[in-house]
Amino acid sequence: MLNKIRDYLDFAGLQYRNPDKAGEEREKMMTFRNKGQEARKAFTELAKAFQASHPEWQLQQTSQWMNQAQRLRPHFWVYLQREGHVTEPMMALRLYGNQNNWGISIEVSFIERKKDEATLSKQAKILDVPVVDGIYYWVQKNDESYRVQATEENRQLLRQQLSNQEIRKVLVKVDIPVADEDTIDKLLDKLDRGFEKLSSYYQVTRD
Repeated sequence: MLNKIRDYLDFAGLQYRNPDKAGEEREKMMTFRNKGQEARKAFTELAKAFQASHPEWQLQQTSQWMNQAQRLRPHFWVYLQREGHVTEPMMALRLYGNQNNWGISIEVSFIERKKDEATLSKQAKILDVPVVDGIYYWVQKNDESYRVQATEENRQLLRQQLSNQEIRKVLVKVDIPVADEDTIDKLLDKLDRGFEKLSSYYQVTRD
């Protein structure tokens, strides 16, 4: 399962075309499609295995293996909803990295296309929670996103920047690296610990 996910990571950004219209590249396009479908299925199975130990959370649909421009998109993600509406902040699992250095990040965030007028203010509450070891912030400003180290100084700075509308949104994340020797059970255990680390950040968005 993990190998299928890892192997597809190096396909990021490649252009896909319908094999029946790809001429000499038909076999290549079929390979892209098969690897994409297999990797997406493997990621979905992993997410389902994780959700099985958190039955109060409901899985949303896994992202597709290519985007609307038909470029391969192996950094799959899936949201988990526990309560409230799909417009509100949730927890999410998201792939990151490449074949040589990859893993799954866990985040408190929201589905951008589902947001309403209250979503961003609810998401901003994650900055009310003091920093814990191992997390970081993911900040969006002018349609660009960047990582910010989670320190108390930076937390206060981000609160000020949000208040002044200098930045648009802040997610809180934790990365779970996947090692070659990791079994599914070992990875699920690491995901459980990361999920728990973010529980207070999710909960504050409910208050």
